[in-house]
Amino acid sequence: MPYPVTVTIDPALTNRNRLATAFRIILAIPHLLLVGGVGFGGVAWRTDHTSTSLTSETGLLGAAAFLLAIVSWFTIVIGGQHASGIRQFTAFYMRWRVRALAYLMLLRDEYPPFGDTRYPASIEIVEPAGPRDRLTVGLRIFLVIPHLIVLAFLAFGWWITSCLAWLMILFTGEYPPGLYGFGVGVLRWLLRVETYILLLVDEYPPFSLR
Repeated sequence: MPYPVTVTIDPALTNRNRLATAFRIILAIPHLLLVGGVGFGGVAWRTDHTSTSLTSETGLLGAAAFLLAIVSWFTIVIGGQHASGIRQFTAFYMRWRVRALAYLMLLRDEYPPFGDTRYPASIEIVEPAGPRDRLTVGLRIFLVIPHLIVLAFLAFGWWITSCLAWLMILFTGEYPPGLYGFGVGVLRWLLRVETYILLLVDEYPPFSLR
């Protein structure tokens, strides 16, 4: 059975926009503030433990999605139900996030929309059929640890290859196919795991770049 989360990126290897690439990190700032960059984490305690602050890894919408995942954890474990409103919001966040990350990490040049408009980077999430798996939901934070360890290394490697691709695009206008394939693979892995953490699916994510 295919995994119920599918990430699709229309390849963009040649005739890249060098000007937009040169200033990509600046142009992406509005989306970073809303849906974050490469990483996880919703709300972080400050050192005085008296208040909370949003992390740059999820942005404002991502912080809300992670807080709602905590609410969903209780509703699923206790009642076996995932509130439809929470699920819709979280799926909306994930659709926005895939577009923003594809742009930030140079996989596409088109500026991502602020909202839910078509874009050549997309994610499809199949809703779980039948009752939710309360056991795996209850243990979700522990089950995902192996993926988080692997993703820490993959994300670091992705930043390195993206920096190399940034230079290649500036000088040649092309994104090397090998680096591009690696970036798309890490993005797929990252979003499958994030979808799992946010309780949108119950199937355990594969350890795969495909």
